[in-house]
Amino acid sequence: MKLNQQLFQINRNFLICFIVSSSLSAITAQLLSEYESHIVTTITIVIGYTIYFGIFSFLFYMDNRRRYSQMKKGLIKKEILSLISSFGIGEIVYLGIRWPTLYYFLEINIEAFAASLISEGIATVCYMASVTIFLRKTKTF
Repeated sequence: MKLNQQLFQINRNFLICFIVSSSLSAITAQLLSEYESHIVTTITIVIGYTIYFGIFSFLFYMDNRRRYSQMKKGLIKKEILSLISSFGIGEIVYLGIRWPTLYYFLEINIEAFAASLISEGIATVCYMASVTIFLRKTKTF
């Protein structure tokens, strides 16, 4: 089986961002555990998104700056549009799983730290799978 370097880099970046984001999200959830579940869930996810996309944007730029400097602008636009579409679908999947699972775990009194890590893990696996499948189906990479 041929290893697709771009998909490998994107999935590697997902995992790096997952580790940092999930750790800081879990800490946030624990710090806010005295508040109502919906508030903890929402703030935790916002913090996670901010960290995740900040790191992912930097890593994606570092991995692709040479590649994009050698590509035609039309191809860059097409690829970026496909990436945004794939990530958008992935985000719908992620939020559709992350918010309800974190909220549920908090409601059944699982420790906020553990609830955040578990829901982040479940949502991230689904996110990575959906983005990878979509990028392969659209033949972006």
